[in-house]
Amino acid sequence: MRTENGQIIHLADYRQTDFVLERVDLTFELDPTETKVEARLIFHRRDGVDPAAPLVLDGDELTMTGLLFDQLELDAGRYDATPDSLTIRDLPASEPFEITITTMINPEANTQLMGLYRTNGVYCTQCEAEGFRRITYFPDRPDVLAVYTVNIIADKASCPLLLSNGNFLGGAGYGEGKHFAAWFDPHPKPSYLFALVAGDLGVVEDTFTTMSDREVTLKIYVEHGKEPRAAYAMDALKRSMKWDEEVFGREYDLDIFMIVAVSDFNMGAMENKGLNVFNDKYVLADPEIATDQDYANIEAIIAHEYFHNWTGNRVTCRDWFQLCLKEGLTVYRDHEFSADQRSRAVKRIAEVRHLKSEQFPEDAGPLAHPVRPTKYREINNFYTTTVYEKGSEVTRMIATIVGRDGFKKGMDLYFERHDGDAATIEDFVKCFEEANGVDLGQFSLWYHQAGTPLVSVSSSYDQAKGEFTLSLEQMIPPTPGQSAKEPMHIPLRFGLISADGSEATPSAISGADVTGDVLHLKQRRQTVTFSGIASRPVVSLNRSFSAPINLHFEQAPADLAHIARYDADLFARWQALNDLALPNLVAAARSARAGEPVETNAVLADTLIAIAGDETLEPAFRAQALALPSESDIARELGSNNDPDAIRAGREEVLAFVAKRGPAVFATLFERHQLQGAFTPDAAGAGHRALRNAALAYLAVADGTPARAAEAFAAADNMTDLSAALTVLAHRFPDAPETASALETFRARFADNALVIDKWFSIQSTIPGDGALARVKALMTSPHFNKSNPNRMRALVGTYAFSNPTGFNRADGEGYRFLADQIIEIDPKNPQLAARILTSMRSWRALEDVRSDHARNALRTIAAGEKLSSDVSDIVERMLKG
Repeated sequence: MRTENGQIIHLADYRQTDFVLERVDLTFELDPTETKVEARLIFHRRDGVDPAAPLVLDGDELTMTGLLFDQLELDAGRYDATPDSLTIRDLPASEPFEITITTMINPEANTQLMGLYRTNGVYCTQCEAEGFRRITYFPDRPDVLAVYTVNIIADKASCPLLLSNGNFLGGAGYGEGKHFAAWFDPHPKPSYLFALVAGDLGVVEDTFTTMSDREVTLKIYVEHGKEPRAAYAMDALKRSMKWDEEVFGREYDLDIFMIVAVSDFNMGAMENKGLNVFNDKYVLADPEIATDQDYANIEAIIAHEYFHNWTGNRVTCRDWFQLCLKEGLTVYRDHEFSADQRSRAVKRIAEVRHLKSEQFPEDAGPLAHPVRPTKYREINNFYTTTVYEKGSEVTRMIATIVGRDGFKKGMDLYFERHDGDAATIEDFVKCFEEANGVDLGQFSLWYHQAGTPLVSVSSSYDQAKGEFTLSLEQMIPPTPGQSAKEPMHIPLRFGLISADGSEATPSAISGADVTGDVLHLKQRRQTVTFSGIASRPVVSLNRSFSAPINLHFEQAPADLAHIARYDADLFARWQALNDLALPNLVAAARSARAGEPVETNAVLADTLIAIAGDETLEPAFRAQALALPSESDIARELGSNNDPDAIRAGREEVLAFVAKRGPAVFATLFERHQLQGAFTPDAAGAGHRALRNAALAYLAVADGTPARAAEAFAAADNMTDLSAALTVLAHRFPDAPETASALETFRARFADNALVIDKWFSIQSTIPGDGALARVKALMTSPHFNKSNPNRMRALVGTYAFSNPTGFNRADGEGYRFLADQIIEIDPKNPQLAARILTSMRSWRALEDVRSDHARNALRTIAAGEKLSSDVSDIVERMLKG
């Protein structure tokens, strides 16, 4: 593991490699502790490069056992080799040459899960971002593309399955007890997309016929006995392939597409060309073990990795600074796919909830960075919600600006111009400019400026003139390394709602560019006048969250209720409910902290209850409407000096007011939306279950007893209802006998299923209050817990730190000290896991003084640790400095 502080890499320093890599031939002789890797690499010197420049290749903890130049042993005076680099001198000035490197690696000991590792008897690779250099010395960067031929030799009994990228060339026996397989990928790819899997797995097979009438073989590999649980993943894959053809015109380009599910994996999944490797939690599902959210995640992530075949693989990124070019773009594509498969409004609400709870705090804290950073020390730390989710929002804004057809034209040009290329953000934006005849120069600031813009709005209406006026001002707060910001191009969808709920249509608009229902805010301050308005309208602004901004618009509760009732945009109706709720929740938190009575706005409660009972609205939307803004939403609104205990106490008072004001409605919903018949994972069924379980949560508060939740737990015939009832019991009645019984019943029933036991861990780790830490420590001694498995650590320790504000942010600081101990222990074995869990403390400066002092001390304890990885040291130093 690299333990140096890490060299800072700057975007401005980018330059091409001195040598062009023409092709790669790899031979693996697999062994648990002594795997031999032979890499045959053909290079030629790039035109114009100094003929004396050496070839410098990356490595990471490598042991070289052989080095040949054009099949002859290379003189020791011509090269320098360390575990982290290989430098070769005196190379030809122009003609191609061949370098053959032999390395020995130990997959069994690779706890970092980067490069080639072995888990549960299966050999597996993870090479993004810089894992390939842990396999062999290589120009390990995304702009080095080549075709790969791979030969795999392994024990036939333990590894009957030998897989790599591309198309299968053939295989045969290879001496006593061994066999080999050969694969060829005809599409040039960077090393981060290389994949190898070997072991003994079951398979689910199917085929897909492409739009040009080619038949593609589809295979999903899972542990033996789990094949039936891969059926939904296969269905999602086929729907993804069809959708990408219909919407983006993108056809799959190999003879076979494979997915392999493994249980030890640092990420959700990886888009390796033709051989996607997945965390098994995003492949395996049936009604007994998977919730509706699990099904939705599987659908989205299967699609995401498949869509990478064009946005990431066929067109990759020139350097890691362009990471959002593949990730943000592909998140946008998978969001659109899910919106088409399910409810577009409900999907959009879920996306924005996630963005606000995860990316907005990142943008407001010490880890803030632009969608395209200008420097990094550890690239693994930039796989962030800013790159993914905000990157997706930036892509969505381009689609909003140029329109649906214009976006399709821009994407077509992008694929045509850059297929087989390593592209940049500038390349991407230029395609939309040229395809649509627009200037996106100012808009591109979204890629370069960190921070969430704040748009402040006020309005006025002149009855005599029939004019409605909006005054808008934008401000982007300072972020680390960026104190001064330029005005952004912010596309705001809008609507003017009349008193009867109809849409008012102005006769003219002045003061801003307006295209259709999009108002383009480009200046720091703008006044927009809508003429020909017969009566004061209620303005609905930033419909469908057309721009990822904080909107400060003090609308009267009656106006927000009007939007919530009448807006044609369902997302805007949900947003109005949140805007109605947040001031009440903020006031409640402040009252609770001051020891004063908490008051709840009756308009809020009545509006929520009315929408919940409105059978003309889809159940999934009503379930989202009933979910009050979270404790983290309230903390973000407060901004600073936060007391998590007061925030929770205030929110609980508001929730109780709503629950006790509408028990009859909630009881009706609970009974009416119980589905009969076999479970189906479709969006309609998921919506009914979501609404029924939301009603159960309110009824538990109104009832004040665990009886109804205990009955729901006993009667549940699917994991969605079972885990929802268990969560209500555990969070509302943690000390009740019914809760203890349900937790033990759940554990005993699913003891042999690690993914379901992860739910058991997560439900208990998020029980609020001071008892959470003792509970987490006790669960870590459970025979079901395995600290070396990333899923177990994320489910218990990660969920506790990220999702239990009162339990983690204890006033005595013990939660922070516990996390510091865990990070220091995990880091030497799996730096990526340690760094990602550590980001749970990104908002520590927003806490009140006592807690923030404890948090600072815990971070200093981590910073003082010996031999910290560059992953963890980078995060902790930025959090202390920011």
